[in-house]
Amino acid sequence: MSQDIRIKKGLDLNLVGVAEQAFQKEVSSSTFGFYLDDFHALIPKLLLKEGAEVKAGEPLFYDKNTPEIQFASPVSGELVAIERGDRRKILSIRILADKDQQYLKHQKLPINNASRQEVLEYFLTTGLWPFIKQRPFDLIADPKQIPKAIFVSGLNTGPLNPDLDFVLKGSEEKLQAALSALNKLTPGSVHVTVASKKNSVFSALEDIVLHEINQLHPAGLAGTQIAHIDPINKGEVVWVVGAQDLVIIGELLLTGQFNAARIVAVTGSRVKNPKYIKTKIGAELGPIFEAIGIQEGDNRFIAGDVLSGSKVKPDEHLRYYATQLTVILEGNDYEFFGWNKPVFDKVSPTRALTFSWLNKKKAYDLNTNTNGEHRAFVVTGSYEEVFPLDIYPMQLLKACMVKDLDEMEQLGLYEVVPEDFALTEFICISKQSHQAIIREGLDVLKQELG
Repeated sequence: MSQDIRIKKGLDLNLVGVAEQAFQKEVSSSTFGFYLDDFHALIPKLLLKEGAEVKAGEPLFYDKNTPEIQFASPVSGELVAIERGDRRKILSIRILADKDQQYLKHQKLPINNASRQEVLEYFLTTGLWPFIKQRPFDLIADPKQIPKAIFVSGLNTGPLNPDLDFVLKGSEEKLQAALSALNKLTPGSVHVTVASKKNSVFSALEDIVLHEINQLHPAGLAGTQIAHIDPINKGEVVWVVGAQDLVIIGELLLTGQFNAARIVAVTGSRVKNPKYIKTKIGAELGPIFEAIGIQEGDNRFIAGDVLSGSKVKPDEHLRYYATQLTVILEGNDYEFFGWNKPVFDKVSPTRALTFSWLNKKKAYDLNTNTNGEHRAFVVTGSYEEVFPLDIYPMQLLKACMVKDLDEMEQLGLYEVVPEDFALTEFICISKQSHQAIIREGLDVLKQELG
């Protein structure tokens, strides 16, 4: 099979507010937060109590179902708050950071001479394991399973997504260390997909299979790349690691320090000066937005992009996996007869009274208005035009809604995660929540079949 990929189905969503390739002055954060819903299906068990002192990289909690998976603190300081919900469920953890950071010192790992078991144990004991996600089911990887391959997406194609070549420039040594270690964990290959083999930071790295793909969204999603390189069959497992997470992994391998550094793109039409900012996992969002500048008004704050990100409040903290913050206008105003007049300022894959197809490079200032209400599914064939996987999206969604396990398996639920359906949800004239339907279907399949 060719190492290069070209997809023809998809949709680029060009929005106002792309981040300038420059860094905003780094801002400080007095507190850092963990949100436990970042780790789907996790049942946490705390290792420390309120008031305890913690070092950066020291374990805070572990998963009750898989005790060997530990979650490390991004900073040193005092554990000042543990927020609980119903039945004392842990919702979040907050740490008051020290002015002078103290790191838990780990032994460096000689990657070239390490066995698979040594690499596995190192990732588990140092807090690196949560950066490895598993497919099927889109959960933190099960260390007892052996993946047939590991995938890293070296490009972003989503709306206003950060430029990975800019973000990762100068981190080649850390990337190489992380990729060499990951290569020990699979009998297969570590697949890295980029937009250009010549210009990517991954071009000169070893222990990987490099693929080139055209930049039509959703080409940057790992699900698209897996489907075209090494599709998942029933009983098989692949692992996925984020490109920025490789830097954290590589630095710990080389130095023995858990440095939870993040470069975040602050984007969107409501951002005065969209730029990149250097911070850490769990940092306060307020100082970041204040430094970048946000226009006044009824704004929607999103951790991630507008298609698959999650709504956040500006007084919260940076989510564990977030590398992008987006701010757009809320869509609380509705247009009179908006469905029955020509539309020039919105994106649509159809040509019914819309004209975005005339200028595909135009940047749009969109809000959160769904431009319609929830209704029954209407079969139009439009989902297939933006869905590059060899799957029937409409049929799979319906199978998930009625919890038909056999149909869910046969229609390819093992191959997808919620973000793979972000585009079909965006263009859905029935205003159905596709990603939530797929998430529920995956949970049902995991619960019933394991």
